[in-house]
Formats: sequence, C-alpha cells, structure tokens
Amino acid sequence: MTEKIVGKKIGMLVLLLTIILMVVSTLGTIWGAFILEGGGSPVIFLFSMLLCVADCFLFPGLKVLKPQEALVLTLFGKYYGTLKGEGFYFVNPFCQSFNPAAQTKLNQSGDVNTATSVINAVAKGSTNKEVQLSRQNKISLKVMTLNNSRQKINDCLGNPVEIGIAVMWKMVDTAKAVFNVDNYKEYLSLQCDSAVRQIVKIYPYDVAPNVDTTGDGHADEGSLRGSSEVVAERIREEIQSRVENAGIEIVEARITYLAYAPEIAAVMLQRQQASAIIDARKMIVDGAVGMVELALERLEKTEMVKLDDERKAQMVSNLLVVLCGNHDAQPVVNSGSIY
Repeated sequence: MTEKIVGKKIGMLVLLLTIILMVVSTLGTIWGAFILEGGGSPVIFLFSMLLCVADCFLFPGLKVLKPQEALVLTLFGKYYGTLKGEGFYFVNPFCQSFNPAAQTKLNQSGDVNTATSVINAVAKGSTNKEVQLSRQNKISLKVMTLNNSRQKINDCLGNPVEIGIAVMWKMVDTAKAVFNVDNYKEYLSLQCDSAVRQIVKIYPYDVAPNVDTTGDGHADEGSLRGSSEVVAERIREEIQSRVENAGIEIVEARITYLAYAPEIAAVMLQRQQASAIIDARKMIVDGAVGMVELALERLEKTEMVKLDDERKAQMVSNLLVVLCGNHDAQPVVNSGSIY
C-alpha cells in the first residue's frame, strides 16, 4: 500500500461558514417556532432544524496538525489518505483517524503523555479519553529514539555478553506503517532485537585469532569492543532491511552498553589482567636484554675489565635478576677476590 496525501488547508474557512450556518439555523428554528405558535407554516422550522443537524456533522471534518505530524484516515473501512504538515484541514466528516500503535508504550522518545496538554484540552470541554485518542492517533514524523533493553547474547566464541543499543528512526510512509504491520512500534522493537542477535554472534568480544567477521574467508581483527562503529553500522543496515516494509527509515544505531555477562565477567577480568601482565613482562625483558647488551659492549669497548664467558654469563644473570625483579635489589659488596 502506498501513501496518499489528501486534505486542503481550508479548515478556518469551513469553521467560519459552519458557525454562520449554526447561527442562521438557530435563528430560523426560533423564528419558525414562533410562527408555529401563531398557526404559520412549519417549513421554515423544519428546514432550520435540518440545517442545524447537518451543520453539526461538519465539525468532525476539521483537523489540526502541528509541524512534523501526520494523520492516517479511513473512510468506511478503506484507506482514504494521509494528512501531512502543519495546518488547519477539512476532510470528509465521516473519515476516522487510525493508528494501531497509539496505545503502545516503549522505552523511546515520543511515548510519554504530558499532563499539561491533557489539562488544557480538558479545560476546553473535551473529555480525557477524547483528548488521548485524538492526540495519540497522530503519527509523529520526527526522528525518534528507541532505547532497546539490554540483551544477553553469545558472541562467535560462545562467550555470553550483554549489549544495549539506541536506534534513531523516523516514519517515511504512514500507509505502510499502519496497514502493512499490526503494530509498527512493537514490530520495530522485535526486529531490533533480532538484528542485534544476528550481528553480535558474528564478532568476538575482543580480538581473537582465526575469526572471520567480514565473510571474505580471511581472518581479521574485528571485535565488538574494538570495532564498535562497524558493528553499529551493520546493525543499522540489518534493521533497515527488516523494517523496509513498515515504512520506517533507520537513521542511526549506536551501542550504548557492552560488557561480559556477570557469570563470566570476573573470569574474563582475570584473563585480561593476565594478558596485561604478560605484555608488561615481555616489555620489561626486552628492555633488560637491551640494557645488558649495552653494558657488555661498553665494558669491552673501554677495556675496563676483561671477563671470560663464565663471568659474562654470571653478570648477565645478575643484571637480568636486578632489572626484571619486582622489588628493589639489595646489593652484596664483595671485599675479597671474585675468584
């Protein structure tokens, strides 16, 4: 189903004509009633009454829209058209607004009813139920933010991780959103969950060897933690492909939370600490070996002392112990011969 734009911004003109007809019909009814009391013709009275009743049917055709709002209308069960853009419209009075997701509340922007707007409308004479129905049947065309709940998903290595995403989306085709799916808000939320699971299981949490995340048959260094921008873009594309038939455009998707699941978080922390310690030790050893080589070269160059291979090995051992140790060295002074 394709969106069809209808409606003309002649609401103010129709409202003025309706008020004038209401005044004329009221005066005609009163005048006709007096004529009847005097034995006159009832034609004016009946015509005024019919005009008054017909005039009341014009008021439901008046529609007011704010900027970035739309209203989907049906006429006797068929799609009539969509009102888009701010203005005061007049449409067929028998048209009804339709929005199956009007009462659906998700953790997203635009789903919170402000008490001020309800109080102001009730003060003007509308009931609370009528105010809510009229306001909620309108479809927002603004960029909305869906903050989906956190999910526990296994990455490509089988490690459970928790991830949360925020999806920025907007409505581009109101007819598809209303008639192609049962509830476009719930549909979007479920498709977000499914897309996140589909993409997350391709990546490891951290860089792992022999893992292909791009599908080209070659191992790469993609990961959830290190390639968050790439992962978010793939999630956006996956969601977009799933909600195309609902008339929704996914503007952006961002990862808002990423961590190991609580049951393995402590173990993975120890693993990361061990990896960091190994890397630090490797750096220390590389630096210590370089310093020992430099010391031996300087001693040989200056010919300060001449060391045989056994003494060189002992000196290297002592220097490595001092340079690689966790504690400060406590030297022992030898006052005698070293032989």
